[in-house]
Amino acid sequence: MMHRLLTLSLCAALVSTAAFAQAPAGKVTVVTSFAKDVTDPVKKAFETATPGVTLEVQNRNTNAGVKYLEETKSSNQVDLFWASAPDAFEVLKGKGLLQKYAPKASGIPEKIGQFPINDPAGFYFGFAASGYGIMWNERYVKANKLPDPREWQDLAKPVYYDHVSIAAPSRSGTTHLTVEAVLQGEGWAKGWGTIKAMAGNFRNITERSFGVPEAVNSGQVGYGIVIDFFAFSAQASGFPVKFIYPTVTTIVPANVGIVANAPNKAAAEAFVEFLLSPAGQQVLFEPGIRRLPVNPDVYAKAPADYPNPFKDPRLNSMIKFDVAKSEARNDVVDVLFDQLISFQLDSLKAATKAIHEAEAAIARKDNAQARALITQARELIAAMPVDEAAASAKETASAFTGGKQKGARQAELEQQWAVFAKERYAQAQAKAEEAAKLAK
Repeated sequence: MMHRLLTLSLCAALVSTAAFAQAPAGKVTVVTSFAKDVTDPVKKAFETATPGVTLEVQNRNTNAGVKYLEETKSSNQVDLFWASAPDAFEVLKGKGLLQKYAPKASGIPEKIGQFPINDPAGFYFGFAASGYGIMWNERYVKANKLPDPREWQDLAKPVYYDHVSIAAPSRSGTTHLTVEAVLQGEGWAKGWGTIKAMAGNFRNITERSFGVPEAVNSGQVGYGIVIDFFAFSAQASGFPVKFIYPTVTTIVPANVGIVANAPNKAAAEAFVEFLLSPAGQQVLFEPGIRRLPVNPDVYAKAPADYPNPFKDPRLNSMIKFDVAKSEARNDVVDVLFDQLISFQLDSLKAATKAIHEAEAAIARKDNAQARALITQARELIAAMPVDEAAASAKETASAFTGGKQKGARQAELEQQWAVFAKERYAQAQAKAEEAAKLAK
């Protein structure tokens, strides 16, 4: 009997030791594109719920975070990647930089809107959802006697000239998703036409996502193209802003994934479980965060008038976002935006302003030849140096996968696209100016 008791005690001790060894403890490191307004409340709640674990947050924009994990994979010190852009997680998964995990959290459905919440292969997991649209400062709009927009095309109207801001998609994963949503919703040629028509009215293009809502909140600019939670959190903080989802947009999950060879796997798993738990989901309602939880049950505790993508039919009818298509042309879309818009913004704005002035002149005195010239000017601005098939082709995408060292093919394409844009914007401006003269 004594021997049996000793054996049972030893087994219990071994089980206890094994459990203790598996319990999360120490430092868990996360690379994220989220600002402190998001990470600080989550860090506080997680550390409270998981005694003995400290969350270390390394803030990098989405593209920089992906490249960092690629460059440090041989000596990885990161446990988690936490960001909005699902195509960034697809890139990491494809490069073997994430590891599989099966979350234990319950109550989360397969889809939100038209989009799967979790990676079907189990490499990353949606913890919150967001859509993309337009926010504006009501005081700014009233002071400048400007209208409320409803669709992307509205921002291309003359009245919005120099009143709109956006972040560069090459620097912001959420802006990249916004651009992709327009391209997928309207088609390649029409979508780029809409984007460049809006861009002609841009005040500026910021380097970070949160630079746009900060400018709108403070009244430095009237309108911003943003992810929805920037507007919702601003409203919760008392800023006089409004937000709308255009017809062509999408709801997609923000994700978290465990990095391959994570140094603190147990703590990384605990962080994933916390984010997906009811307690972690409710943190998303905090004024500085205002994300859409992926657990439908927690909306019972949401603030008044909080958007609910599981009950709002409009949010469920948005476009079905194709992550594979977005991932295949991710770098190409970003470089096209920079070469055609970011780096040519002054030329694009000059051409756009000339068109606005010519159209105003025609409104006062119609002229068929002038109208034809304006049509040609708009076609020149909308023209693209590469079609959708070529943009998605492996030979094009491969030109932009050289890491820090720019290859000859990448430099060649960038130069071609920049020259293409510069020449056509100059031609468009000349035609618009000629049209204005004819209408006088």
